[in-house]
Amino acid sequence: MYQPEQHREDRLDVQHDLIETHPFGLLISHDREGLQANGLPFLLQRSIGPFGRLQAHIARANSQWRELDGAEVLVVFQGPLNYVTPAFYETKRETGKVVPTWNYAMVQARGTARVRADTEWLDTQISALTDRHEADRPEPWHVSDAPRTYIEAQLRGIVGIEIDIQRLEGKWKVSQNRPEGDRKGVAAGLAEA
Repeated sequence: MYQPEQHREDRLDVQHDLIETHPFGLLISHDREGLQANGLPFLLQRSIGPFGRLQAHIARANSQWRELDGAEVLVVFQGPLNYVTPAFYETKRETGKVVPTWNYAMVQARGTARVRADTEWLDTQISALTDRHEADRPEPWHVSDAPRTYIEAQLRGIVGIEIDIQRLEGKWKVSQNRPEGDRKGVAAGLAEA
């Protein structure tokens, strides 16, 4: 990823926070048919390895998983993003020398994928994923709320993916390359939007 120094975010805890706050990542891989990309909800295990481990599952009918085992993959997590109009910039009023842009935060995780097809692993993964996203609801739904035979049938239709992260890159492009008056204008403009 292109990363000018002022946009680079190397703090592991900040990168992990973005992944956990925006866990729907784009899994990108390459197989004989070319590039494959699918959006999947990921769980991050922060304490495994130097950068953590990602876990997800994919529909068995989705061909992407068939050549994932042992393959190098890229997962892109997109955080908050906003269009920035030149109208937000003090510089627009001073010189007119401005153009529109985007502010955003992104983390790219690279690693080697492992396919996990065992029912126990899948059962644990979907329960953890569900518990994570249901936790803040007044009456959280649990996998155990559905009939077990139904869950077992659903498990037969998915395949697990585990990725030990070997490299993380974070990019926070949030007007830090602009003069202070422009940064204040962006903050005020986005707050009103």
